[in-house]
Amino acid sequence: MSLPRSLAANERLHELIPGGAHTYAKGDDQYPEDLAPVISHGQGAQVWDVDGNRYVEYGSGLRSVSLGHAHPKVLEAVRRELDRGSNFVRPSILEVEAAERFLATVPTADMVKFAKNGSDVTTAAVRLARAVTGRARVAICADQPFFSVDDWFIGTTPMSSGIPDAINELTVTFPYGDLAATEELLTRYRDEIACLILEPAGHTEPPAGYLAGLRELADRYGCLLVFDEMITGLRWSEAGAQGLYGVVPDLSTFGKALGNGFAVSALAGRRDLMERGGLRHAHERVFLLSTTHGAETHSLAAATAVLTTYVEEGITARLHTLGERLAAGVREAAATAGVADHVVVRGRASNLVFGTLDEKQRPSQEYRTLFLRHLLAGGVLAPSFVVSSALTDADIEQTVDAVGRACEVYRKALDVGDPAPWLGGRPVKPVFRSLA
Repeated sequence: MSLPRSLAANERLHELIPGGAHTYAKGDDQYPEDLAPVISHGQGAQVWDVDGNRYVEYGSGLRSVSLGHAHPKVLEAVRRELDRGSNFVRPSILEVEAAERFLATVPTADMVKFAKNGSDVTTAAVRLARAVTGRARVAICADQPFFSVDDWFIGTTPMSSGIPDAINELTVTFPYGDLAATEELLTRYRDEIACLILEPAGHTEPPAGYLAGLRELADRYGCLLVFDEMITGLRWSEAGAQGLYGVVPDLSTFGKALGNGFAVSALAGRRDLMERGGLRHAHERVFLLSTTHGAETHSLAAATAVLTTYVEEGITARLHTLGERLAAGVREAAATAGVADHVVVRGRASNLVFGTLDEKQRPSQEYRTLFLRHLLAGGVLAPSFVVSSALTDADIEQTVDAVGRACEVYRKALDVGDPAPWLGGRPVKPVFRSLA
């Protein structure tokens, strides 16, 4: 398989854009050498690269395009606004309409403020928590990969270059699912921690009573509980994980699926907290969120259409059904090839990821490279198996067939104890690493 036009386009990208992409997770280092397609366009669950190849796509837009590319109801809503202007010197009526639609869908929140990306709103949540509590430290869940591009989080990663140690010292970590360890942290830094921030669920379901236990700990130790619902929002339920599990955070953040690819995110929460960033209170003012493009009309129209479509068409349930069908097919294909213990599917059905394990069942970038290479050859672009509602039965069948062929090669590599002959070049690399 060769992608000459994509290869040339990648060279142009690296000449002009640091890393060759505007998101590190989209970098060509995440794909087998010389097999990082550059996309021309997409429709539904399909995308085409500049070489003319068509792929079934998963994890579209880093999980943002959950309805499929160019969804007609979203495009219709956006087109209505195209001739009406996109940004004004005063709020547009769309701002209140989008807020009403969001809060009707996520009734556990009282107020919402929109922005353009997830980092803006998670950082706003941290700032608000610090202002309300008068505390400087932030406690993040150590087992989760990403919260923000801002210093309070990136300083905890291997890519901490440029961030002062004084900033890094203000962020501490707690393990997911371990209430005792979290309470020990809160005790050690008593009256210092402004908030606990975490994704409420991930590749495994929260242990029984865990989220409710965090709620109780936050109340007892006087800090805020913040749910990062970038991934769980809409995919777990229309109201996110908080709607599914029945535990209400003080603040929560949404994005990704909210705009179906259009740039929109949201900070939501209790009125008494959110109003600190407003005008109707007697406290010291908090510079909560103020973005020139945060209320741009096309993205708010898209978000309103997405929320309406999810509720009216039962999209979350469809995502789960599709994911269950895909997971069953992948597991059967892996078992048939004798690699069921090495190619594994994890996560909630609406948010599936896969693991590639070596001979000793350790996570392996080399085996991931082999797997991705053969998926691409089968017309499947899948850094994960996160589904969109646009997938068809034929798409899933094509995916399972490609997985089956990849697993046959995987078995050969396991038998000789070395995947190198099937890599075609350097292995893929983790996003967070200290050296390029």
